[in-house]
Amino acid sequence: MSNELKQKIESLLFISGKPVDYKKIAELAGGAKEKEVEAALDELSKEYEDKGVQIIIHDKKAQMVTSGENSEVVQNFIKDETISELTNPSIEALTIIAYRGPIAKWELERIRGINCSLILRNLMLRGLVEERVDKKKRETYYNLTLDFLRHLGVNNVEELPDYEKLRNNENIEAFLKGEV
Repeated sequence: MSNELKQKIESLLFISGKPVDYKKIAELAGGAKEKEVEAALDELSKEYEDKGVQIIIHDKKAQMVTSGENSEVVQNFIKDETISELTNPSIEALTIIAYRGPIAKWELERIRGINCSLILRNLMLRGLVEERVDKKKRETYYNLTLDFLRHLGVNNVEELPDYEKLRNNENIEAFLKGEV
């Protein structure tokens, strides 16, 4: 089995917060065959058996998860993470989502200039942001939750200060289209 393929799969599973199907892994791993992906996942799963993280496989999907033995330490970490203050990058991402949402991850990352996977995960854990999958476009979009809007004291995002001005900003539109 190709070590390179296993490394690519490992990286994809590490960064993904949800199960990834074999077909998507094969596509993202440079056009590997699904059988190669399946064999690599079987090997990786065995390699991770006695580790703090494991690879679970079900219904031609794989996901990297924490081991059951570490559930208490993980729960404590998540609890601390969800009750601590928001970081400046999280506040920035949340603001962009508020004014531009629903927004695709790539759009958020283009505006911010960095990978936002962990920030989005943290915001979703806190119940501030939700994700919705557009199956036609095969894209995941992020938006504020109703609970967060209630916490802000608004009934909808249009009540946010300068909403129309910031939502329909020509410079941001041009930037997202690659014109700037």
